[in-house]
Amino acid sequence: MMRRPMAPMPANGPRYNEFINVPKVRVIDENGENLGVMFTREAMEQAADVGLDLVEVSPNADPPVCKFLDIGKFKYEAQKKANIARKTQKTQEIKEIKMRPNIDDHDYDTKMKKVVDFIEEGDKVKVTLRFRGREMAHQQLGMVLLQRVAEETSEIAKVEAYPRLEGRQMLMVLAPK
Repeated sequence: MMRRPMAPMPANGPRYNEFINVPKVRVIDENGENLGVMFTREAMEQAADVGLDLVEVSPNADPPVCKFLDIGKFKYEAQKKANIARKTQKTQEIKEIKMRPNIDDHDYDTKMKKVVDFIEEGDKVKVTLRFRGREMAHQQLGMVLLQRVAEETSEIAKVEAYPRLEGRQMLMVLAPK
């Protein structure tokens, strides 16, 4: 008698048929009806009679819950759901706005519109204030400017990293509320 070569153990996804290594399982048939607890071999035979696989859907239950399913179709549906979830998720990016301590009012307003746009899109905003030459002697002007930015965005954003000096730059990070 020639034995059929055994398929490799599924690397990911649920265990099915001969890969289920518990003696008893709770079985649900293809129509969603509970058939009760039975031996795994018996459940596999019943699934084969219907032309389906015995798939472990809840391995942590006691005893594990198995269903009569087509394993190929089940994996395909799970992959499709994962792809849709991956498409719809939004990754949060850090956008950077650069300013100078003696920025003019109109330039400041333009930069603030972009800050508000970025925060409303759900992104974090890193406000960088660059000092040049003698501006380093007036760091309090930079601190006042960053506090003004924080106050104007306080309704839609919270300050995640308070203003700090790194070399010739002062940084502050805003995150959406």
